[in-house]
Amino acid sequence: MLLPYDHKALWVKAKLFINRAMDDDGCRSFDEQALWASLSLELLAKAALARVNPLLIAEPTEDGTNLLMASGLMEGDARFTSVKAKTLFTRCQRSFKPFNLAEAAKITNARNEYLHGGGGVGFASLPPHAWWPRYWAQAVILISALDMEIGDFVGADREAVVDAHLSQNAKNIEHRTEALIERAKQRLSQYRSGTLPARIAAEWKPGSVDVDAGLKYRTVETCPACGAEGRLEGDTVSDTDYHYEQVSEEDFDVTVSITVDADYFSCPTCQLVLNGYELIVQAGLPDSFETEGDPDDFIEPEYGND
Repeated sequence: MLLPYDHKALWVKAKLFINRAMDDDGCRSFDEQALWASLSLELLAKAALARVNPLLIAEPTEDGTNLLMASGLMEGDARFTSVKAKTLFTRCQRSFKPFNLAEAAKITNARNEYLHGGGGVGFASLPPHAWWPRYWAQAVILISALDMEIGDFVGADREAVVDAHLSQNAKNIEHRTEALIERAKQRLSQYRSGTLPARIAAEWKPGSVDVDAGLKYRTVETCPACGAEGRLEGDTVSDTDYHYEQVSEEDFDVTVSITVDADYFSCPTCQLVLNGYELIVQAGLPDSFETEGDPDDFIEPEYGND
């Protein structure tokens, strides 16, 4: 019996859907192909998480049915319900770097609009040659998280198609990063030489706009565009290191060093913004940073038994 949270069953279903999406027999429109592909991506996310632990995809309920089923403590005819796509993708972003929640959400939102919207554009906001590279950039991360290869997912005869899309996406990331850096350099150079157009000059000057994201953790990092001090930010803590210093016979001071995944970079001088892990790495900036954390955020409180 195939269980609804079994990662192997989810993997097989994801393969079925992606092969429907890649059928190029003239019978399916791009919208329909993208629909099958988006469903496959959600199944891949479920499979990758369920392979770690089925509890990661179980929707919590008051009676705990889904959690009990996923933990193997309950059997029978009860219907298993998994968490929503946004929750799946959020957990994948935290677990399988560099999976990108924002990119995956765009795919899901377009699918929902296509299925449920009356006059929305659905998948038509991007042409197929631009949509598929962005899709495969996320899907291949989940395939790797399952310790599988692209050929295992789409078949050896279609592997070259996926590789071509991935190559195109890598070029897009490279070109976009280069464009953002060069534009920041250009604006700063024009400002310093006094050649900025008057309308832009009235709005643009170093430090005039707060370009940081306000994420919980940050560190100083050299800007790849102008060499000034920029800010590398993140919310996700990937590692913690506790330090204890005895200050009295029964008392210790506790400090904690944390490693944070980099999600955002900004420079107040040239106003360069790199919003996303892939852009940050492409620009040669660190993919993570160390900083001091608040021990109260990481040390769980003690609970009594009375």
